[in-house]
Amino acid sequence: MWILLGIAVLIMTLVWDNSRKQWRVNTFEKSRILGPFTIPIVGNGLQALTLRPENFIQKFGDYFNKYGKTFRLWILGECLIYTKDLKYFESILSSSTLLKKAHLYRFLRDFLGDGLLLSTGNKWSSRRKVLAPAFHFKCLENFVEIMDRNSGIMVEKLRNYADGKTCVDLFKFVSLEALDVTTETAMGVQVNAQNEPNFPYTKALKSVVYIESKRLASVSMRYNWLFPLAAPLVYRRLQKDIAIMQDFTDKVIRERRAILERERADGTYKPLIMGDDDIGGKAKMTLLDILLQATIDNKPLSDVDIREEVDVFIFAGDDTTTSGVSHALHAISRHPKVQERIYEELVSVLGPDPDAPVTQTKLLELKYLDCVIKETMRLHPPVPILGRYIPEDLQIGEKTIPGNTSILLMPYYVYRDPEYFPDPLAFKPERWMDMKTTTHTPLAYIPFSSGPKNCIGQKFANLQMKALVSKVIRHYELLPLGADLKATYTFILSSSTGNNVGLKPRTRVK
Repeated sequence: MWILLGIAVLIMTLVWDNSRKQWRVNTFEKSRILGPFTIPIVGNGLQALTLRPENFIQKFGDYFNKYGKTFRLWILGECLIYTKDLKYFESILSSSTLLKKAHLYRFLRDFLGDGLLLSTGNKWSSRRKVLAPAFHFKCLENFVEIMDRNSGIMVEKLRNYADGKTCVDLFKFVSLEALDVTTETAMGVQVNAQNEPNFPYTKALKSVVYIESKRLASVSMRYNWLFPLAAPLVYRRLQKDIAIMQDFTDKVIRERRAILERERADGTYKPLIMGDDDIGGKAKMTLLDILLQATIDNKPLSDVDIREEVDVFIFAGDDTTTSGVSHALHAISRHPKVQERIYEELVSVLGPDPDAPVTQTKLLELKYLDCVIKETMRLHPPVPILGRYIPEDLQIGEKTIPGNTSILLMPYYVYRDPEYFPDPLAFKPERWMDMKTTTHTPLAYIPFSSGPKNCIGQKFANLQMKALVSKVIRHYELLPLGADLKATYTFILSSSTGNNVGLKPRTRVK
């Protein structure tokens, strides 16, 4: 009896699984989009069990070598296409309708909500317009002061290790510095992460990002319905840390809103006007200030709306900058001629005093450093994967992407393709000196994505990276100590072996 019932349930499950996948399976076969062998119900779930953040990059590279520029995977009923074919990049990134992020991004929704990164439609377009003043050049000028001050704190923290012999993993130092910058520019508060790494907000943010990134490679924690059952302690820790983050941000929002209301009551309030010459003036407008004064359809944003955008700004600014800067410093330490040329430019543009403050104008004059950062983000892109959800069948050339599919664009592999970048594995900042000789292929280099959903904060990110890299190089000579990089994917690109360098104090130029 029970055996027959079990067989009946199994048959019904197999029929159901086949019916929900059949159209997509047939479409893949017609379009010759191949992938690893699948088994009913589980799909490629068994192969997925072998995936870890430390081997994502290698595994996907192996699949590209085996199946071509585009391949597919099934994880239970979830279908994913991975591609490094620029035809897909162009069709998807240029679309004004394919704005929904791939299912992969659901792990971010727990703590980012429906902010700019994950929202679509009118909400996304109106929020993007509201956020634009935060990246006005006058705001950025004041942000540079915050970047310069916090980079100065970091170089002093490094002084204890600057004996020319000690191997230092710069990732953790850069991460705390970047968090100090993003929280102050976003909220106007100093969490002082570099001096107080155990501050509750700092610990909670790092914990949340760590847990959510681990869920990427865990079948048992991948699905929201299974996560609390499979890992209840981790789930409760995640919920607790998210609550700590949200409580802190909510408290700051309430306090700043109260200040704004007092200004309105006593007549000192001055509304923000797009294009106003006073944007970013003596008041030093933060992202929070701008959001508090913004309206959409003549209605102010709620505290939840504001918190979503603040959290997105901090998450994106902290992790991506950390990846970019730590990889840049590692690469510079392995290329002494590049480092020498950077230093010569820094002395020429910023002067001999390593503590002299920088400005936005001066940072923009650092043309060779700009090339170094571009080359770093080519070889080690902070965001190596971009994902979109395809709700309905999409024709791209001769191939069809079936609806209800997530497509993952993989710029990491494009940047290492000799078709677009000669001698692709070599670190050559000079390739960016003459843009005419670099690449004529659209979308072959998109470190800040492209199209309607490109990164709104790319100017901010570039300034932050240049401010921190320049400060470190002005104070220290970087030495090639420690293990080399081993690419790891946890929403951003990092290294499981660390970003290791040695540090030697520079003799001050007179």
